[in-house]
This record gives sequence, C-alpha cells and structure tokens, in this order.
Amino acid sequence: MVYNLNMDIEHKKFIKHLVKGKVAEIIFEQMFQESGKFTVLHSGYEYTLPELAQYQHFAKVKAVMDNIRNAPDFILVSQDKKEVYLVEVKYRAVLNLEETKNIAEKLLISWNPSWLFIATPKEFLFEPCHAIVNNNGNIGTLYETTVDLETQYEYLKLLNEFEPNN
Repeated sequence: MVYNLNMDIEHKKFIKHLVKGKVAEIIFEQMFQESGKFTVLHSGYEYTLPELAQYQHFAKVKAVMDNIRNAPDFILVSQDKKEVYLVEVKYRAVLNLEETKNIAEKLLISWNPSWLFIATPKEFLFEPCHAIVNNNGNIGTLYETTVDLETQYEYLKLLNEFEPNN
C-alpha cells in the first residue's frame, strides 16, 4: 500500500469535512436510538441503493438520480409507528444562517416534509425545514423532550473529542 504524504490542502480539507459529517451521523443515530423514542433507519442512497450508486454516472435520467442522491440521511419512526420523519444530518463548526436556509430549501424541493439536524461544537440543533426557511435560516435547539439533556451533553462531549479546537 502506498501512502500519499503530500496530500494537497484542499483534499485534506475535504476528507476532514467528510469525517466530521460521518461522526455527526453516527452521533445522531446513536443518540436517537438511545432516547428509546424512535427507530432509526438509514435513508441515504449509499445505504439504500448501493447498486444504483455505482452506476449513477451512466443514468440517462439525471433528475431521478439527483433526487435519490439528495435523499435525507435518516428516517425516524416513532415507537408507536404513527410518526415518520425524514432527517438530513450535518456538522458545522460555525453556523451560517444563509447556508442553513439553503440546505432546508433544497431538502424541501424533493423531500417535503423533512427535518434538519445540525451538530455543532456547542449544541445540537433540530427543526423542520419549513420552519428553518420561514425563520431565515434560524434553527432551534434539539428539545430535551426528544433527547434528554444528559444524553445530549454526553454526545456533545464525544463530538468535541474528535477535534477540541474545531
């Protein structure tokens, strides 16, 4: 195996963001499972349609592939099976309201209704995309009725262990 010790800065940055995103997804999944209130299902195309993922460049109908590729990361199903939520998960060291609003707007185009979960070094944010758009990118904190504060605190500590200075 050959290691590229001279990886360019942009590629390192990309890999770093990719890792942070995966960490945020794992934390979301574990935290919501631990709450005992939801069944957490992977929904992103890399999990649900791996066959299609490898052939995406050959697809004649790009709009269909784009729609599948932009599927939210998770599906939350309430324990009583009466509520189902489509959730996109992101990590952001610094919250940008314009970017948050753009993410929510994009999700609403193909996946309405949908929710956005953002893991930040200070807190977890979670709200329906339509509310985020209506509030110009402002997103509320994850309610303790959804995931208790002690659990959120423990997972926030874990998130910050990966890069204390972000």
